[in-house]
Amino acid sequence: MADDKRGREKQARDAERRQQERDIATELDRGDESEPPVEAAALDDVEAALESVQFPATGADVVAAIGDRTIESDGERYAIEALVPETDREAFDSPAAVQVAVRRPTVASAMKRIVESIETRQDAEFSWSQRKAYETTFRALGSIDADDDDEGIAVIRDWIVDRVRETGDLPSSRAVRREAAEFCRTNGYQVRADEWLGI
Repeated sequence: MADDKRGREKQARDAERRQQERDIATELDRGDESEPPVEAAALDDVEAALESVQFPATGADVVAAIGDRTIESDGERYAIEALVPETDREAFDSPAAVQVAVRRPTVASAMKRIVESIETRQDAEFSWSQRKAYETTFRALGSIDADDDDEGIAVIRDWIVDRVRETGDLPSSRAVRREAAEFCRTNGYQVRADEWLGI
């Protein structure tokens, strides 16, 4: 491969795609851990419905095909259209990628709002690594036992969307972690220095 801009961009895209595949495999392997609130068996209906979708598929394609399907988590039902961004900007390589995306409904709905908030901004970049950092921050907020309503996720989601409206850009993953840590400290939730939010 030539050592020019196009060659370097292809290498970067290939590296990002390989990382996405590793992340999806890791998420699927962790399906038996207590963290994902949606059990793998609850996604069987979604998996069957995704057989009619041609992959790779955009979020808009997935919502058009199975948006009315629902999954249940902790006694609540969530429509797929409430969890997957209805946009061409969001792409899924496989049915497994969709299942991983919807496995944590509160995180998925927050990410949907964020992705849709940048839909009209052509120059806004949302890299895989930044997305993973946002999701990790949301998961850390979701694991706060004292915050049963996932208030932290909603607060940080809204803070990000407001920053996009005000500046036109997504805040850095470090800024998001810092804001989440500040939310925790302000509300009396302990954040240890060796944790993700311990920034």
